[in-house]
Amino acid sequence: MDIEPTVLLAYAIIWTVFYFFLSNYIAELSRKKWTAWVQSDDSDDVLMDALSVIVDEIEDRFHDKLEHFQSSFFGSLGAASKKLDDATGQTTIKALTKDNPVMGFLADYMMKRGGLGQLMDQNSTKTGVKQPQNNTKMGLK
Repeated sequence: MDIEPTVLLAYAIIWTVFYFFLSNYIAELSRKKWTAWVQSDDSDDVLMDALSVIVDEIEDRFHDKLEHFQSSFFGSLGAASKKLDDATGQTTIKALTKDNPVMGFLADYMMKRGGLGQLMDQNSTKTGVKQPQNNTKMGLK
């Protein structure tokens, strides 16, 4: 059985056109079904169940990073505070006055008061009040 090239070409063209329209029709039906399912209430539960693993992983990583930041931040603050207390002698004064709350309060007050006075003296010598200049000319400079 011999098939002529023109008949074979005609069959190929017909099948190609048929397949093109059939595939577009199937794709359109599939798109409509998918869109309808996504907009339905059933999809919310299914998607949340599928994404819960990802959400849990994100929460775990965020929690771990937050704990790491918290430990490093407060650890560095604690070390800096301890160095400052050791340098100023506040650790010794706090240890001596821990049994007497009134003395501890007074010692703490005096330590804070002494630091504040030094800061105020430094700021007052470096800064001055700048007086505005009076210009008697009217208009632009």
